[in-house]
This record gives sequence, structure tokens and C-alpha cells, in this order.
Amino acid sequence: MHTMHETPREAGRTDAAPHFHTVVWLDHHEARIIHFSMTAADEEVARPVDAPRHLHIKSGSASGTHIRSDPAFYNDVGKAMDGAHAVLLVGPSTAKTEFMTYMRDHAHLTADRIVGVRVLAQITDPQLLAYGRRFFSENDRTTPQTR
Repeated sequence: MHTMHETPREAGRTDAAPHFHTVVWLDHHEARIIHFSMTAADEEVARPVDAPRHLHIKSGSASGTHIRSDPAFYNDVGKAMDGAHAVLLVGPSTAKTEFMTYMRDHAHLTADRIVGVRVLAQITDPQLLAYGRRFFSENDRTTPQTR
């Protein structure tokens, strides 16, 4: 089973409707999913059951290939994005590319909602939320918000 938790809804938020925007910070060890609007945000965290251990490029694995993340982990992350209409995918590693490939093969409608992929080192949740809001404030000028 994958670890998944949600932070409590922000004070004053009474609706259960999903936010329009989502930013996902993803590496092979965890995914931080933040659904947000300009005034509110909800966060979920997902972790694979057995996170891969770090391998140096020279060492590889016993099979001569790199260890890839658990597809069930990617499935959980994709499900956490289900309510989003526009998603920004960020992170420091190749997990973003592997996740995009998985989503195109298994959940292409959700993959189509990913409007940006950026390299981003680990940052705090408030910094990630600010990064997502800044990205979408620029992106939304050219993209209509329709449901």
C-alpha cells in the first residue's frame, strides 16, 4: 500500500469542489500534490511502498539497468490529480519523464491536463505553492479556464 495523506482543508473553505490548478513535485521517493486557487490550497503526499535506493550512474543495478519507480506509485499520483484541470509537474529527477510515459500509456486524459514540466530542486511546500501560482498566473493569460 502506498502512503497517502491529506492536509486539513484551509480555514474558511467549505466547498468540496476541486481546485482548477495543481502543482505536483515528484521524484522517485515521494510526490507532493498541491491543488490550489488564489486563496486556498489542499495538499496530498504519496510515497511508494519500497522507494528505490539511490544508485550512482556508474554502478547501475545487477541487471545493468536503472531501478525504476513502482507503477502503482505513479497510478496513485495520477489518481490524486484526477480533479485538476491544469497541472504543472516539477521535480529534480527522471521520475517526471517516467511518470509522463506512464500517464500517456495508462491515463492519457489526465496526461493531457499536464500543461508544463519543469526541473525544480526540492523546496518547501509554501515555496512550491508560490511557484505554482506564479506559473499559472503567467500561463492563464494565454489559456482560458473552462470546466
